[in-house]
Order: sequence, then structure tokens, then C-alpha cells
Amino acid sequence: MPATDTLKEKLGADAVAASEFRDNKRAVVPAAELYAALEALKSGGFDLLVDITAVDYLHYPDAKDRFGLVYLLTNTSTGERITVKTLLNEPDLNVPTAYGLWKGADWMEREVFDMYGIAFDGHPDLRRILMPEGFVGYPLRKDYPLRGYGERHNFAPLTRAEG
Repeated sequence: MPATDTLKEKLGADAVAASEFRDNKRAVVPAAELYAALEALKSGGFDLLVDITAVDYLHYPDAKDRFGLVYLLTNTSTGERITVKTLLNEPDLNVPTAYGLWKGADWMEREVFDMYGIAFDGHPDLRRILMPEGFVGYPLRKDYPLRGYGERHNFAPLTRAEG
């Protein structure tokens, strides 16, 4: 059974917006159903979490939602791939962690948190992974200034020997 059909069966046909282009399958699910969707796909053979990323749709033409949270999954037995997306808006930028399903979600979720400010409830160690602990803001958001907020001057420069 195709992955999108599995999701429609588990969550209901109205809860899943599925599409396919060539062999690329995509499903958009509500944030409240995200964990159930990921769990269904994991039990359906999608054993590899390839990536988790986010998209900021600020200033995107006709966008109704601010953020898209994107999961790329692969079934290593069949080679089937699926992209699962959920849409989020401020102030509710929280979703359940996928760490219990795929341990590899650990650093991926931390990166999305660090760059976009999307929090993963239940994550065992949700803290910055790329930016320094004292950093304020989320650099990949479209409303983040290109030259930053002047925070470069708050951190001591690292020499090549220290890096």
C-alpha cells in the first residue's frame, strides 16, 4: 500500500493532503496529527529519517502559514520515499519530538530549533547546536536582519588554533 494511502487510512482522508510528482510522494498533515502520521509511516516500513528541515513562508506569495516543518523519510527495503510536511504559525511553534521513533532526529530537531525557533516537545536535549548559547534570534527566519542584530560584537573572536 502506498505511504499516502496508509496516512489517509490512519488519519482520515480529509486530514491528509497528498500529492505525487513522478516518484516523489508528498503529504501535508495537521500539526496535531504529525506524530501519529510519523508513527504510522515508521510502522509501515519507513525506517530511515533522512532529514528534518523547515521553510519560512514570510513574504511568500499566497502563503497562509508562516512555517512549514518538513520530514524526509525513506523505506530502505523498497526504496520508497515520502516528504511529510506540517504547517505552523506563531505563537504555537511546538510539535512532538520524533526522537522516540528515530534516534537520528536528535541533532536534526536541534538544528531546526536553533535556526527557526520551532520547539520539539519531549526532546531529551533541546538546546542550540550551531549558534552559541547566548545567541538571541533565529538566523534562518526571513525577518532576521541580513547583518544580524549586532551580536557579532558580543562574542570573542576565535582564532584558527581555537576552532
